[in-house]
Amino acid sequence: MDLNPKRTVAELKELRSLTSDENGAQRVAFTKTWVAAREWLKKKLEELPVEIHTDAAGNLWTTLRGESERALLIGGHIDSVPNGGWLDGCLNVLAGVEILRRINEQYDGKPPITVRLVDWADEEGARFGKSLFGSSACSGNLNMDEARVLKDKDGVALPDALKEIGINFERVKDSGKELKTAAAYLELHIEQGPVLLDLDLPLGAVLGTFGVERHAITFHGQAAHSGSTPMNRRKDAFLAAGSMSQEIYRIAERSNGGVCTIGSCTTKPGIVTSVVAECRITLDQRHLDAPALAKMLQEAKAASERFALEGNVRVSWERIWQIEPVLFNPHLIKMCSDSITETCGKTYRLPSGPLHDAAEVARAGVPTVMIFVQSLHGISHNKIEDTKEEHLEMCVAAFDKLAGKAMSAIASGGLRK
Repeated sequence: MDLNPKRTVAELKELRSLTSDENGAQRVAFTKTWVAAREWLKKKLEELPVEIHTDAAGNLWTTLRGESERALLIGGHIDSVPNGGWLDGCLNVLAGVEILRRINEQYDGKPPITVRLVDWADEEGARFGKSLFGSSACSGNLNMDEARVLKDKDGVALPDALKEIGINFERVKDSGKELKTAAAYLELHIEQGPVLLDLDLPLGAVLGTFGVERHAITFHGQAAHSGSTPMNRRKDAFLAAGSMSQEIYRIAERSNGGVCTIGSCTTKPGIVTSVVAECRITLDQRHLDAPALAKMLQEAKAASERFALEGNVRVSWERIWQIEPVLFNPHLIKMCSDSITETCGKTYRLPSGPLHDAAEVARAGVPTVMIFVQSLHGISHNKIEDTKEEHLEMCVAAFDKLAGKAMSAIASGGLRK
């Protein structure tokens, strides 16, 4: 049986009809729709001579045993955000199903190495606000104290939601044993941004995932009556914050590839008749290069001090979150680029701004790479998320070529950790 990318597109549409409504995909992790989506997936997989099990963190593993226990992992996530798109996450999984079919047929059920497909649990973090739950538990990087107290909008705690589907929260890191034989990890994903769209290219090889520095910056001024306080006597916290909103674009421009975002702004006392006494903004900075990310942060802190001094206010910083850049395996990146070139004639290498499960697997020491397919509109996490069908078929074909190259490298003893 040859690879059939058209079947993958058909199965994506089938999943959409089962788990979406007029507002988009509704496969939020640990909900009934998510469980139903997994049952549907299992039925597809049970047609193959594979072993299927759920690990201690709720990740679903499908294993096609080979001559060697060294394993090629193909990963994705079938969960979505509420009102999400029809491709984010599930494209990876269903392309992986088609590749398993091809490998099984080619090697008559016994490939030279073991091949495993993993559907990670709760990549999106939509219900509890913690992204990459299943993969970070498996990599050993999940902060248990932080995750233990997470609650959804209805007040349900994460450990209780896991218990409902048979998962013991306190043992989720036991899933780490699944990576013991992993020799390489491959992931396919829609780009979610406009880079490939703007370049008019269908596919790209991913260099790694951005490091992130996320902070709350608070400017402290003085409340005063908006009518009686002269402009030159004000200690306006919002004035300094407004200067920062422009400066972050200049910082990003100087960084050679970084991005900066002020995503929220709150003021106190927050009334129309008062000068702003306190203004809190959130700053998200991302870059693929760790020293460049550190420089962006240093420049932002220096700018905030300068604007505070100019406005006669104070400034304070609070770190919300931080993660280092994750660089993917250079040998796999080359294989990925070659596979793309063989499929559509031209390739491009780009970083990933969003985080993915692939970053957690790479952090665990497994050689990793991702392949991106163009997103129409450059938008995801939205019901209008889309990709041309011809590009979907191309990405499945290129992903399969990449799997073949990785299998050969593993079988010959390459890609050691």
